[in-house]
Amino acid sequence: MSDAPQPTPASAHGEFLGHPKGLIVLFLTEMWERFSYYGMRALLIFYLTQHFLFGDDKATAIYGAYTALVYVMPVIGGLLADRYLGAKKAVTFGAILLVFGHATMAIEGDASRQFVDYAGQSYEIVTEGRGDAAERFVLVDGERLEAAVGGGEIDFHDADRAAAAGLPAVLTGEDFALRTQRDQGGLQLLYLALALIIAGTGFLKANISTIVGDLYAPGDRRRDSGFTIFYMGINLGSFMATLLCGWLGQTYGWQYGFGLAGIGMVLGLTVFRVWQPLLRGLAEPPDPAKLRERVAPMLNREWLIYLGGVVMVVVAWLLQSQDVVGNLLIAAGAVVFGGILAYSLIKCTPIERDRMLVATFLILCQIPFWALFEQAGSSLNLFADRAVDRTLFGWEIPASMFQSLNAFFIITLAPLFAIGWTFLARKRREPSTPVKFSLGLLQVGLGFLVLVAGIEASGDVGKASMIWLVLVYLLHTTGELCLSPVGLSMVTKLSVARLVGMMMGAWFLATAFANFLAAQIARTTGAETVGGEITDLAAAKANYADVYANVGWLAVAIAVGVFALSPILRRGMHEERVGPVAHNMAGEAELAEPAAAGAPASRAAVESETRSGQG
Repeated sequence: MSDAPQPTPASAHGEFLGHPKGLIVLFLTEMWERFSYYGMRALLIFYLTQHFLFGDDKATAIYGAYTALVYVMPVIGGLLADRYLGAKKAVTFGAILLVFGHATMAIEGDASRQFVDYAGQSYEIVTEGRGDAAERFVLVDGERLEAAVGGGEIDFHDADRAAAAGLPAVLTGEDFALRTQRDQGGLQLLYLALALIIAGTGFLKANISTIVGDLYAPGDRRRDSGFTIFYMGINLGSFMATLLCGWLGQTYGWQYGFGLAGIGMVLGLTVFRVWQPLLRGLAEPPDPAKLRERVAPMLNREWLIYLGGVVMVVVAWLLQSQDVVGNLLIAAGAVVFGGILAYSLIKCTPIERDRMLVATFLILCQIPFWALFEQAGSSLNLFADRAVDRTLFGWEIPASMFQSLNAFFIITLAPLFAIGWTFLARKRREPSTPVKFSLGLLQVGLGFLVLVAGIEASGDVGKASMIWLVLVYLLHTTGELCLSPVGLSMVTKLSVARLVGMMMGAWFLATAFANFLAAQIARTTGAETVGGEITDLAAAKANYADVYANVGWLAVAIAVGVFALSPILRRGMHEERVGPVAHNMAGEAELAEPAAAGAPASRAAVESETRSGQG
């Protein structure tokens, strides 16, 4: 028999604004954790391209591998917490790893340098300024020779000075080579920091969500609004971080932006540890005695798990090949989805089989959505920096600050969507889950097509107006609100009870693969850069427009296909057997009978909201 301490009803601990006080702890912990994550994320692609001087192809590949692993690790962390650690210990351990990870990100290291190798000599290229103000010089014997670099040529503006230094007026690609010298110690610290954040997120992300559900007894009608408060905290952290960390990092230096993000994580850990008594008896290990069991000399099971977490860090640190990450995701996907299909066809009743097949199909449908949506942190971030006129009232807005638009629109529009779905449900006109998925795909595609129109309206050499970028984020957010909040709720309602955990893992595995696929799309938008700045704006814009038009129309085509299949999918859901639904403030469908929904649906609700709340 377990000797785990038994929790007392939440009402016995006192309330704040009608909710258990423990919700304050979780709200602030998650708000600061998301502050740290999104503050770092807003700067990461610029750090890779402008500090380490990676080309777009390599930078977006690193970014994609990192975000993919971020969505894989919570599956492992959630399983370890459910079986052994308990959510509270898992969150604490994850937060500690995250603090170390963000602290390591703030160690900047030496900036990378680029050189021209010509006729047995090396000449450094110096880039000063950003965007339109960027100027390039080639250092020859300590003197600066202004030059245009790009298109496989180096054209010296002062041919006489170049000749005096023994250089031709124009160097062609056959005569010289560009070489980048990077601080390898600083680069390894970056990989270590990302590995710590990946592992830390794995232990914290899913588990803090489960504690929210534990605050409320089955049937407690405050559960949905509690989820919504938690969800708003996530978006508030994301909104503040992308504004403050983005501005600091791009204006004053990377270490300041990353440092502020790290301070946010320290605050989150401090809140969770200091105010933990407000969670009295909740989220404890399911069997503390099992944790204390010796599994090796001087090592019990709890410390073995922590050691395993450190091993996760080392593996993620060493896993610097993006191709390996992709192959692992494909292999894992083949095993998981193959197993789900086999089980559905062999072990399930006809109704269970139909529901499982529909759930699997919709899980796969999220992949193109997130693959396009997640351009926000990579190619759209670079596009905003390079090809958007960001001047407002004489101030040039740092490109990373536009990442705040998604969180802003989520906060402002989510309640309207909830009201709208509820109104349509009362009129019996609410779209089915497959139709909502098709609407989400349609809007993410239209977002890119709108941006293409903005690029074309700017002409060959001009920059696109920022209003087009705002419209992209608006359409992507409304699409997100159609697809994401109902996604995991759909999984819990359609999955066979004994397979819900595997289906949850399949959802996050698909999300991880979508992030990896997003990197492959972003790589195709790459432009030639020197010193972290593009060399040809017109060519870069043309490539962005071409790629965004292709993926935009592809998303629209997939949306039409899902919409056409929606009647078949809806019949396969057997909704008349699921029961009536209500909607929380995030617009998520919830079972009207709390006893039927239970904690798993609530956990899914929070995790879905954290995903759409930039979780």
